[in-house]
Amino acid sequence: MGKDKNLTEALLSTAENSDPTTHLPFSPANDVPPITTIGGFVKEFNVETKKLWYLAGPAIFTSVNQYSLGAVTQVFAGHVSTIALAAVSVENSVIAGFSFGIMLGMGSALETLCGQAFGAGKLSMLGVYLQRSWVILNVTALILTLLYIFAAPILASIGQTPAISSAAGLFSIYMIPQIFAYAVNFPTAKFLQSQSKIMVMAAISAAALALHVPITWFVMEKLKWGMAGLAVVLNASWWFIDVAQLVYIFSGTCGEAWSGLSWEAFHNLWGFVRLSLASAVMLCLEVWYFMAIILFAGYLKNAEVSVAALSICMNILGWTAMVAIGMNTAVSVRVSNELGANHPRTAKFSLVVAVITSTLIGVIVSTVLLIFRNQYPSLFVGDEEVIILVKELTPILAVSIVINNVQPVLSGVAVGAGWQAVVAYVNIACYYLFGIPFGLLLGYKLDFGVKGIWCGMLTGTVVQTIVLTWMICKTNWAKEAAMADDRIREWGGEVSEIEQLSN
Repeated sequence: MGKDKNLTEALLSTAENSDPTTHLPFSPANDVPPITTIGGFVKEFNVETKKLWYLAGPAIFTSVNQYSLGAVTQVFAGHVSTIALAAVSVENSVIAGFSFGIMLGMGSALETLCGQAFGAGKLSMLGVYLQRSWVILNVTALILTLLYIFAAPILASIGQTPAISSAAGLFSIYMIPQIFAYAVNFPTAKFLQSQSKIMVMAAISAAALALHVPITWFVMEKLKWGMAGLAVVLNASWWFIDVAQLVYIFSGTCGEAWSGLSWEAFHNLWGFVRLSLASAVMLCLEVWYFMAIILFAGYLKNAEVSVAALSICMNILGWTAMVAIGMNTAVSVRVSNELGANHPRTAKFSLVVAVITSTLIGVIVSTVLLIFRNQYPSLFVGDEEVIILVKELTPILAVSIVINNVQPVLSGVAVGAGWQAVVAYVNIACYYLFGIPFGLLLGYKLDFGVKGIWCGMLTGTVVQTIVLTWMICKTNWAKEAAMADDRIREWGGEVSEIEQLSN
């Protein structure tokens, strides 16, 4: 407990106070001083890097563990039958993937709410925000159960074979408890992240994965439960994470941030819903954009080779994205905390450090792929046509890795600052009004195939990154810190809650 408290204080730049609840939330005294020398930049860069990686490291570890729960389930499904593997894969990528994006997006509203309130020392409101998010996400989960119940006809309508649609539809019904696990998990995770309690999340996710593997093996190999067994264990693993996190919160480790259940959770829900929807739209527009690349590749002349090669590249891009996701979490927490604490220069400098760090990581990974572009494709596939196409796609993959390492950091800043609605409009314009049409033009009309589709859609991502960079460069960070103060008072109930933010 003592060590965790000290780390939290360091992240808030309030080392002179032993209790984070008593720090002066709106004092600029703890803000990063103006940096005028290279030595000063290096010194502050090292300090901020430690704070970011204290958050990003465990966040990356947590993401990998949770991602692996579904991956392990798919591996065991492959030992049941080909249809079982296809069914689990389709449910995981289409039905659960669609729901995951919506639920995670709506839950990310807490990154703004809890992050800025915690930075300002308004700890008593964190628990209320958490409960409001639970209410909203559980209602959302109830609505999304219709997607799970009618998964079979939905999948058939988008071109899946009758056998796969039927099997995936049955598995989707088995997985309904997972959507309610999401409804508890995502707000709880944001609640803990905003307080920099990342290590406990990493430990819980590691324990879940450590239990998930042997239990899945026992259920499948010894009990022979088939697809129903896979669903039981995967649901149980997600609920294990939820229960463990709740036990941690209810045990008193969060101090004033959790003071018990409150009827205030049902007050001012509409403004909260609007911010949650803006967050969901912002995230889903990004997630679905990259899912669309595979969909469009499936309609090319040599579809099997194109989809196989693109899937390998997307798999690599997905694993490298774990670093970006971790940095997204870290910078969102840092920016929201520092804006809430009235430290505008620290918030801005945290962004600079995160962008530089993510860019360097992306460049290193991309360079390694380019060096070994003739060797690594054979690790994934033996088909010579696919190997050749993967080699040809590697330069595009390398550029994508660099861009996708920077873009989530900028999105994390947007969430931390409360710009979700604005960024949602930016995503619509850059991705769907420009990126997709340009990709289809290059891929189909100009006959550049999968390379054209990817290049066109990557251009949309580049444009979005440029727009976000411009927005951030034009931002008055002192004004943002002052706005955070106004938002916190609004959220506290002094005026209509988050009405201005959600407009």
